[in-house]
Parts: sequence; C-alpha cells; structure tokens
Amino acid sequence: MVNGEFFDLKQHIRSVPGWPEPHVIFRDICSLLEDKYFFRKSIDLFIHRYFNIEIDAVVGIDARGFIIGAPIAYELNAGFIPVRKKGKLPGETISESYTLEYGTAEIEMQKSALKQGSKVLLIDDLIATGGTMLAASTLLKKMGVEIIEAAAIIDLPDLGGSSRLRDAGLAVHTFCEFEGD
Repeated sequence: MVNGEFFDLKQHIRSVPGWPEPHVIFRDICSLLEDKYFFRKSIDLFIHRYFNIEIDAVVGIDARGFIIGAPIAYELNAGFIPVRKKGKLPGETISESYTLEYGTAEIEMQKSALKQGSKVLLIDDLIATGGTMLAASTLLKKMGVEIIEAAAIIDLPDLGGSSRLRDAGLAVHTFCEFEGD
C-alpha cells in the first residue's frame, strides 16, 4: 500500500520469455517506467522505506539502477553514485569482476566517489544470482562505507541471489518476487 492506495507491482512488470536466452524469462521494469503513475509509485515505495534513515548516497548499478537510483537519491536529499561497466568512468577507479547468469563481467566506480564511513543504499532493478550486487558491495566495502541495505524492485529467489547477499552480511529488501525463474 502506498499513501493508502493499493499498488500491485507485479501486475505492472512485463515478462519477456526467451530473452536474452531461450530458457530465461526476463522481468522488464520498462513497463513500470513508461507509465508516469506507476513510475512515481515505484519510486515512492523506496522513499517511504528510507525517508527517516540517514543516507549519504544512493549507489545505483548500471543501468536500470541508475534510472531508479537517481530519483530516489534526489528525494532522500542524498548524492547519487554510479557503479558502471568497466571502462565507462573517467579518472581513477576501482573495479571488481563477478559472475552473472549469462557469463562474467566487471564493474567499477570512481575512487573519489565516497568518503570512508559514508552510509549508502545500494540499488538495482532486480536481484537474480546476486553477482552484480555482491561485486558492488565488495567495491563499497573496499572504500570503507556502510551499506544500509541492498534494495531492488524485484527478487528472483529461486536463483539464490538474495540469499547470497544475506549470507555475505548485507541487509536486503525487495518489493516483489517472481518464483521459478
């Protein structure tokens, strides 16, 4: 419920079978983003959860984490820090390799982005295997920051990502889940 109104997030997330690989059902938040009402309500869910928590920055993971992370940071009066794919950020960076459901990748962030002791919220659109968020949390821990929570709109619990994040000591929150994917 948001502001006394019922909002069933799952009804507004499009499922795309067979993308990017035949055995995958892709959960696409673009259907939330393209509708001004549902986009606002989705962001409001995060704002209501974190409004009274001291957060210095929202760390958004490339690329859909940028889309939802920036307005969350704005509303929480916090900075926004991008975690990008390797080679996309200027200046001195730190990087971390990880495994994802379709192969391997590497992410990075600027070394000057955060001060030691900063309190951050780690944001992405969904948690599948948890590889990207684990890699991002490793970067943040190397920088000496406190991760308040790793949060996403969607959890795919059967892929084990949210469990892996919790096992790594992270608090995790999602607003809906899809089983069997």
